[in-house]
Amino acid sequence: MNLPNKLTILRVLMIPFFVFFMLVDFLGYPGRIIALVLFCGASFTDFLDGFIARKYHLVSNFGKFMDPLADKLLVCSALICFVERGELAAWIVIIIMAREFIISGFRLVASDNGVVIAANMWGKFKTVSQMIMIILIILNIESLYILTQIFIYLALALTIISLVDYIRKNVNVLKEGGA
Repeated sequence: MNLPNKLTILRVLMIPFFVFFMLVDFLGYPGRIIALVLFCGASFTDFLDGFIARKYHLVSNFGKFMDPLADKLLVCSALICFVERGELAAWIVIIIMAREFIISGFRLVASDNGVVIAANMWGKFKTVSQMIMIILIILNIESLYILTQIFIYLALALTIISLVDYIRKNVNVLKEGGA
């Protein structure tokens, strides 16, 4: 197993610990800081595994499958924790998670037709805004409340924009026989 795949597995293994520290209250705010460190560490492994895989030509089928799955598990786990704690509205989480399911479905159909659909600019903006939103919500700093709200709605808007753009550019994948 190559290094990028090991980093992806590490990211998946960090998720239960992240969830634990997000949901237990007996540690108070230090527990949230531990959760933040875990989230940032897991997010960094996402950047690092992709960088290493591309630079050293270590792209594998395992990585192509697990890397995006690990990312979705990390983000969705954080969002579900926020709903559980009453820190984010469920309807926002449903929209964000629905987008991920829809895009995953598109990629599955495209793959069956031998088509690879690369991430686009809107998807990258969406990911960055979601990561910043998650970090701000974990921090839960009162003086950053307005900034946190801005990033919640920015992430939501970019989630919708990236979905619409993705569907528009790839709708032919859903037509029988591809294009």
